[in-house]
Amino acid sequence: MIKIIYLILLTLPTLTNVHTDLPDMSLKGADGKMYELQKDFADKDKLYIFSFWATWCVPCLAELDEINDQYDDWKKELNIELIAVATDDARTEKRVKPLATGKGWSYRILFDSNQELKRRLGIVDVPHTIVVKNNKIVYTHSGYSPGDETELFEKLKTL
Repeated sequence: MIKIIYLILLTLPTLTNVHTDLPDMSLKGADGKMYELQKDFADKDKLYIFSFWATWCVPCLAELDEINDQYDDWKKELNIELIAVATDDARTEKRVKPLATGKGWSYRILFDSNQELKRRLGIVDVPHTIVVKNNKIVYTHSGYSPGDETELFEKLKTL
């Protein structure tokens, strides 16, 4: 019984550490520009899908490939933008842009090389998806299994 209470107390900070606002910080884009998260992704009623990924993460690549196959149709139906947040460190960051270009992704790519955004949002592993509307995080999902992209699109329709 004491072990159960101890485990609950250990996880309590994680359960209560829910982030509802997009952090006020800047990230560099693959296009060389700096993006202020709260300013540059604040179009009223637009849904921003932030997909945290890494070049070495096979499920991340599978998820972004699957979404890419349907992304144009999604944009016709919903006011959305997917931002692919690369969590590669300085050693592997140079692989990000060629990989995305080679795959034909049209996503805006941001670099979270020191993983500050990932930490501030309490994200442990990639792939991890957050959906932001009016600078508020309205949905999160961790991991990827085939079909999750369909589930994500259905969720987006309700937001």
